[in-house]
Amino acid sequence: MADLKKLAEEIVNLTLLEAQELKTILKDEYGIEPAAGGAVMMAGPAAGGDAGAAEEEKTEFDVILKSAGASKINVIKEVRGITGLGLKEAKDLVEAGGKAVKEGVSKAEADDIKAKLEAAGAEVEVK
Repeated sequence: MADLKKLAEEIVNLTLLEAQELKTILKDEYGIEPAAGGAVMMAGPAAGGDAGAAEEEKTEFDVILKSAGASKINVIKEVRGITGLGLKEAKDLVEAGGKAVKEGVSKAEADDIKAKLEAAGAEVEVK
């Protein structure tokens, strides 16, 4: 039982970038994706013919930061407030461009985040 407790402690202490990398590894190598509530669930078999229907019923959106614009410092401040990232992680995310600020959020939350980032001077896309 001590090993599970240690593992849980290590997961809790991950930075946001490390957690994102863990999510990618779990998804790509094991087919495990996070659910909307943050819990981990197994991915079901791919349904080839239902791709069009899934597009119509989209309920989760990704907010993508395309560029920081002229006022990069204000955008970094907004990204920190939205994501809870540290200064260095937020700066790296903003400077990289084309990265997701938030993934799997509702339409209303995605629009709210987009409005905040655009008010700070960023170019944002919701997918």
